Amino acid sequence: MGDFDFLVGTWNVANRRLRERHVGGDDWDEFPGVSVARSFFDGAGSFDDITFPTRGFSGATVRIFDPATGTWSIYWMNSRRGMLELPPVVGRFVDRVGTFLADDVDEGRPVRCRFVWSAITPTSCRWEQAFSTDGERTWETNWTMDFTRASPG
Repeated sequence: MGDFDFLVGTWNVANRRLRERHVGGDDWDEFPGVSVARSFFDGAGSFDDITFPTRGFSGATVRIFDPATGTWSIYWMNSRRGMLELPPVVGRFVDRVGTFLADDVDEGRPVRCRFVWSAITPTSCRWEQAFSTDGERTWETNWTMDFTRASPG
């Protein structure tokens, strides 16, 4: 529990998202975001909302810890779709790196989805999403977020 306490607060977020997935491309869309996160259930839960002011949408994430398995389930919501995205990615932190996986579908094809939280400091952290279409032999990172803690005030 408490693994996501580092995320509590307000963050400026530099986003890089592949314009086309599954084609081996390297054309990235870069755009800003602002994330506000809080913890609940004494660290066994985490919630954040993120706005993308230049993209006209926002998102929210709910993370919940299962003490029986020692794993987190992470659920994403997108204001454009207006629904809780399923399935959640599930995983844990080892040595301050969180890895979370799920079987999903992207653009009509089955994918293995991976979220990684890393480079965690008091003032910065990184999130990335990658998909595998070949049983985890290779991964294509398709979205990264570099978080920098916003100055108070």
